[in-house]
Amino acid sequence: MADTTKVILEGLIFSECPRWYDGRVWFSDMLDHKVIACDPEGNAETVAEVPGQPGGLGFLPDGRLLIVSMTDQRLLRLDPDGLTEVADLSSLAVGNCNDMVVDIQGRAYIGDWGFVKSVPGAPKDTAHLILVTPEGTSSIVASKVFFPNGAVITPDNRTLIVAESYASRLVSFDIAADGSLSNYRVWADLGEKVIPDGICLDAEGAVWVTNSNGFDVIRVRKGGEVAERIVLSLRSYSCILGGEDRRSLYLTTAAPGLFADLQDKRSGRIEVIKVAVPGAGLP
Repeated sequence: MADTTKVILEGLIFSECPRWYDGRVWFSDMLDHKVIACDPEGNAETVAEVPGQPGGLGFLPDGRLLIVSMTDQRLLRLDPDGLTEVADLSSLAVGNCNDMVVDIQGRAYIGDWGFVKSVPGAPKDTAHLILVTPEGTSSIVASKVFFPNGAVITPDNRTLIVAESYASRLVSFDIAADGSLSNYRVWADLGEKVIPDGICLDAEGAVWVTNSNGFDVIRVRKGGEVAERIVLSLRSYSCILGGEDRRSLYLTTAAPGLFADLQDKRSGRIEVIKVAVPGAGLP
């Protein structure tokens, strides 16, 4: 593995939720209200502008892009003639909607924050995972999760792994044929120094975890063993394994600080580093 990451794009505000699709890494620059696609050479294109702040991304089986619109609690789809609402989640979600993973049938699992406004020192309420079908039917499939964040689906499409940011752990669920979730359990306890944000899965079943409480990204095995660690100069908030061989670990990074500070700094980057084990599963 290379010793350092390579910066392929910079000047962003706060990039999140990367996905590898059709030869490019797609991501949300949340605070710039843009969804951007970037090739490995750094050639970038704005593919959508989302006034409600874009969050989680995912692709339907036919290739159309799904976008979480965070602050107005909606799931959008990018059609040839523009953005279309798939589902209004305001009757289900508490606070902003957040990250998302889309399964092979086009069903979207979306987390919410579980609170309307973050107050320093306030107790953290539990949140939900919401399932949205391609037809736009939505339902809560899990509750009492502590700030569900990045999520992955295993290659057999039977297990959902979710980063519980406020509990410093990864948890997993069994996925039923109808998309419902059961058998909530701890997949890996990461310790109080790690606040897991975005995650991605590799072919050995390990999970790359970005740590929004530090300057590193870690590769974790089931049970919590840290198999690898990459030290970064900025804080990383999400990751995806992409490239033709799915061995390119793309990281969204930015300087630490409040959102208002990040808006001024435009420190956001897309960085990449080669790893030994290719990606697997979804996204």
